[in-house]
Amino acid sequence: MADLDLGGGLRIPQDAVRFTFDRSGGPGGQNVNKVSTRATLWFDLMRCTNLSDESRNRIADALAGRIDHAGQLRIVAQSHRTQARNRRAAVERLAELLRRALRPRVRRVATRPTGASQERRRREKEQRSRIKRGRVRFSRSSSEE
Repeated sequence: MADLDLGGGLRIPQDAVRFTFDRSGGPGGQNVNKVSTRATLWFDLMRCTNLSDESRNRIADALAGRIDHAGQLRIVAQSHRTQARNRRAAVERLAELLRRALRPRVRRVATRPTGASQERRRREKEQRSRIKRGRVRFSRSSSEE
């Protein structure tokens, strides 16, 4: 496998990615039972020499739930019938995850609510209050007991 080109001049070296292959689960007859078509891609974030420390930290933060304690990102592809297509699908998924993780975040600019929106909110709260007030059950007074 050649280096993985993510665009924007960013490439992932071949030694940072490895594959393992197993038999896929689920229906599929003989093909599933005897051919190792499921591709598991392992991406070693720490061995990726082409990433700057900032990029590596951004990826680690964005994909924290998907990276194990050893710094490995695991992607499994088993939807296709051939090993080659599952391998390609795993590489495409890795590229998409890394592109999304490296995309700069747009900071939200805090704004104040308009007068009309504040008035609308107040009216809706009053309406909701009237609805809830209409649901109140009256408790029996002590004279009825």
